[in-house]
Amino acid sequence: MRDTWFIARTDLTRLLVHREVVLWTFVMPLVFFYFMTAVNRGMTGRGESKDRLGVLAPPNSGYLTSLLKARLEQRNFDVRIVDSEAALQPFSRRLRIPAEFTAAVSAKRPVVLEFERGATGMNGDFDELRVKRAVYQLLADCGLLLISGSPISEPQIAGLSTRPRLITVESRAAGKRLDPPSGAEQGVPGTMVMFTLLVSFTTGAISLVIQRRTGTLRRLAFAPLSRGAIVAGKWGARWLLASVQLVYAMVVGAVVFHVRWGNQLPMIVAVLLCYAALCASLGMLLGNFARNEKQTIGFGVVASNLLAALGGCWWPIEVTPVWAQSVAICLPTGWAMDAMHKLISFEMPATSVLPHIFAMLAGALLAGWMIARRFRFE
Repeated sequence: MRDTWFIARTDLTRLLVHREVVLWTFVMPLVFFYFMTAVNRGMTGRGESKDRLGVLAPPNSGYLTSLLKARLEQRNFDVRIVDSEAALQPFSRRLRIPAEFTAAVSAKRPVVLEFERGATGMNGDFDELRVKRAVYQLLADCGLLLISGSPISEPQIAGLSTRPRLITVESRAAGKRLDPPSGAEQGVPGTMVMFTLLVSFTTGAISLVIQRRTGTLRRLAFAPLSRGAIVAGKWGARWLLASVQLVYAMVVGAVVFHVRWGNQLPMIVAVLLCYAALCASLGMLLGNFARNEKQTIGFGVVASNLLAALGGCWWPIEVTPVWAQSVAICLPTGWAMDAMHKLISFEMPATSVLPHIFAMLAGALLAGWMIARRFRFE
C-alpha cells in the first residue's frame, strides 16, 4: 500500500506541474460553466427570470392596453410600455398596439396587433403562444360582455373574474412533477461530467503513452515494486486528479453559479467519486493500448465529446426523444447525469441512484481488470 500511495502521489504531482493540465482541469471548465449555463437557460420553458417584452402603445390606445399588460405579465413577461419606435428597438420581443385600440374593440372593428420575436425554434414558438394566450383571453372577455349586452369597460372586465364558473376542472398531481433542469442546474453538472472524462482520456492516457515511450514504465518494471502496486498507483493518480477536478467544480458551481446541490450531498459526492474511478480506469485503458500521442488525443477528444452529447451533458436528456434517453442510460456519462438529476433536480431518495453507482463501479472494475492483465511497460 505504501508503494501504491508513493506512485500515486508522485504521478499526480508530475501531472499538475504541466500548464495544459491546469488549464483544462481548472480554467476551461469555468468558461464552459458560463457558456453551457447560458445555452441551457430557459431551454425547458422554465426560465429563471421573466422575459422582457417591449410594447409600443400610443397614448390614445385606452385602458385595454393596461389590461393586456396584466395578462402578459401573468404569462411570465416583463412588460415595458414605450411610446416610440426607437425605444422599442432594444427589445428582442416587440408588440405593437394600434392607435385607438380600446375604441376600435368597443365599436367591434377589426384590430391588428403586431408581434415580433427574436428567438427561433421552440423558444420563439413559446413566446408567440404566450402572447396569443394573453390576447385571446382579453378578446374572450370583451366578447362575453358584448354577447351579454354589457358595455366594454375596465370595471366590467375586472368583474368577470368574480363571476361563478359554469364549468370547473378539478386536477391533482398523479405523481411528483419532474421539471427538466435548466440554466446552471444543467450546465454545471454537464460540464463537470464532460471535462472529467475529457481530461482522463487526454491527460490521463497521454501521460502513460509518454512514460512508455521515454522508458519510465520500463524502469519501474525493474524496480523492487509489484506489478499490482504500479498499476494501482498509476490508477490512483488519475482517480485523485479526477476527484480534485470534480470537488473543485462543485465548489465553484455553488459559489459562483449558485448551484443548489440539494439535501443529498453525501450521495452526490459518492456518485462523483465512483464516476471519477470509472473515468480513471477508462483513461488508463486508452493509454495502455494507444500507440502514440496523436492517436490518443484524436480518440480521446472525439470519444469524450460524443459521449457527452449522447449522455445529456450538453442539454437536458429529458427533453430529447425516448430513443435518445434509452441510449444515454447505457453510457457512463448518462449514468452520472441521470444520477445527479435525480438527486439535485428531482429530489429523489438516495437509493434511486444505487444502480448508477453499481454500474460505474462494475465498469471501473472491469476496465481495471483488463489493465492489470494486459498492462504494457514497453
